[in-house]
Amino acid sequence: MPVLVSYATKHGSTQEVAEAIAETLDANGLDVDVLPARRVTDLGPYDAVVLGGALYMGRWHRDALRLLRRHVDALGRRPLALFAMGPMSLEPGELESARRQFERSLHSVPQLSPVSTAVFGGVVDPSELRFPLNRMPATDARDWDAITAWAQELAPRFAAPGLGVR
Repeated sequence: MPVLVSYATKHGSTQEVAEAIAETLDANGLDVDVLPARRVTDLGPYDAVVLGGALYMGRWHRDALRLLRRHVDALGRRPLALFAMGPMSLEPGELESARRQFERSLHSVPQLSPVSTAVFGGVVDPSELRFPLNRMPATDARDWDAITAWAQELAPRFAAPGLGVR
């Protein structure tokens, strides 16, 4: 079953997570392509989609939202899984706040019903940011075990016969 893993990122950490998800799906026997959300023009070749984006200032990355809006009909006929990157730590309060921000962003496409959503810790590299954000401490709150486990949960959902559209 061909699966698209797409991502929207400013500094590359979401791409790294998308690639890790794709590797896990591939290891589970799925045929996977990885593309930036801004380059996705046609979902016809894919039977399932994973889309991820970073949370910036309380909003999901605009390229991820644009992909959802542009392809809402096609996505409504395929298994869809969504993830967001955001909190600077894995503290429960920060994760919950990021999840609420992610859910608010998804309200703009209420007709979609993802089979799964996830929120993962984000990355801050002050050297990539402008003042005053460049004064933040460097962090990498990505939990690679949680990312792999989520992708493992997706694999059988995407591989189940009759789920895709052609």
